[in-house]
Amino acid sequence: MSIEIDSEVARPQPAAPPIIGDAAPNFRARTTMGPRTLASYRGRWLLLFSHPADFTPVCTSEFVAFAQYHAQFQALNCDLLALSVDSLSSHLAWTQSIAQRFGVQVPFPIIEDPAMGIARAYGMLPAGALSSATVRTTFVIDPAGIVRALIAYPLTVGRSVAEILRLLQALQVSDAADVSTPEGWQPDEPVLANPPTTSEEVGACGTDWYYRLGSL
Repeated sequence: MSIEIDSEVARPQPAAPPIIGDAAPNFRARTTMGPRTLASYRGRWLLLFSHPADFTPVCTSEFVAFAQYHAQFQALNCDLLALSVDSLSSHLAWTQSIAQRFGVQVPFPIIEDPAMGIARAYGMLPAGALSSATVRTTFVIDPAGIVRALIAYPLTVGRSVAEILRLLQALQVSDAADVSTPEGWQPDEPVLANPPTTSEEVGACGTDWYYRLGSL
């Protein structure tokens, strides 16, 4: 069951925030590129990433990087959607400042979440929190609206956009080929075959039965 959240009005929230494998809570919100809902992205991958406030240095560096990687995410059928608890007017002023300061146009929408309704529904804020300082979470949501990965960061540490792109690539390869990816995997590198599930299969695989690298 989806959860309808209006970003401008506080609503009752689910008992627990979504984890990997859960349906992502639906929402309706104003953004810098018009209204958006989670359902707007059905059929495509979505990277939903949040920020504690506009005009903050770490977040600014991340916006510049996400903008620079935007075409690579699009090539993987993935849209970017940012969220901050600040107002729409603040978002618009921030993106204009980024364009003037860094020569970078922000090509993705930014949700305004002044009542922190979406942030709370996604578990970006603990219950009862009065500050948005912990709103530093990245959700990877698949085309069916299921949370496939989430990463939380402290206020002072910037995300690696290259790593998030690699994560998305690994998820897509795993889905398409029914394989796993080893530590640090990069596209076109060997992948891991699924381990056998019967004694007969173990015998056929030999001593490497639990760790078998192969090509796609």
